[in-house]
Parts: sequence; C-alpha cells; structure tokens
Amino acid sequence: MNEYRFIDVLLVEDDPGDVLLTQEAFEHNKVQNKLHVVSDGEQALAFLRREGDYAEAPRPDLILLDLNLPRKDGREVLEDIKADAALRSIPVVVLTTSEAEEDILRSYHLHANAYVAKPVDFDQFIKVVRQIDDFFVSVVKLPRTGQRS
Repeated sequence: MNEYRFIDVLLVEDDPGDVLLTQEAFEHNKVQNKLHVVSDGEQALAFLRREGDYAEAPRPDLILLDLNLPRKDGREVLEDIKADAALRSIPVVVLTTSEAEEDILRSYHLHANAYVAKPVDFDQFIKVVRQIDDFFVSVVKLPRTGQRS
C-alpha cells in the first residue's frame, strides 16, 4: 500500500450547490487534501497555466471536471488539458450530472481518466468523493507535484 500523501485537487464546477456538496464531502471524509475551486472553463485553464490571478496557483495532482460550464465548456477544457504537454499528465475525473452515452464516449475519447455521474443523494455523493479520493491518493501512483511531462 502506498504511503498516504496530501494532494492538490482542482474542482471545476459552476453550480454553487455542487461546490458546497464537494467541500462538505471532503470535510465529512476528513480529507486533508487541498481543494481549489474555479467556476468556469476559462478560469480552469488560467489556474492550470498559472495566468493572471492564478499566477501562484499550485499544479493540481487531480482535476474534478464538470462538463456543463459557462464561458468554456468542460469538454473543451478537457481537450485543451490533454493537448497541452505541460498538463496532460494530470489525471482528470469528469464528475457531472450527465449520463448521456455521447458525453461518456467523448470524454474517454478526449482521454479523461474516469467518468463519474454525480449522485443526487448526499450520502452517495460523499461515498463517491471518498472513493475518488481513496483511489487517487492510496491506490494510484501520481507524478510528484511540479514534475511535468
């Protein structure tokens, strides 16, 4: 079993209710990973590229990405991340309400690392966030922060 380490997680989510649920899930699970939140696709790319207000942003170890975002759609954000040599090694979990087969297929075609439909039930939502966290922190080997491909 891997030694536990804390990771930076970028949540890209425009729904304040879902942001709050995710924050509560992290707190409820006693997740000590650092959750950073942006609310649209353009902010997500600025955060990842450390531009403007995000010049001092950490490189996230994991991205939780909603698909239906303002300004720049989550699908476009995913495509930009995976096309960027400096960002493509960051795992992206699509965490969205969409269960449409076309969204699932397109996300994997764009090299999402996982696709998770958001449960509407709070307890189930907490369970899903805990499973994502456990998997990416305890099971998966992630590149060390700051290392780039």
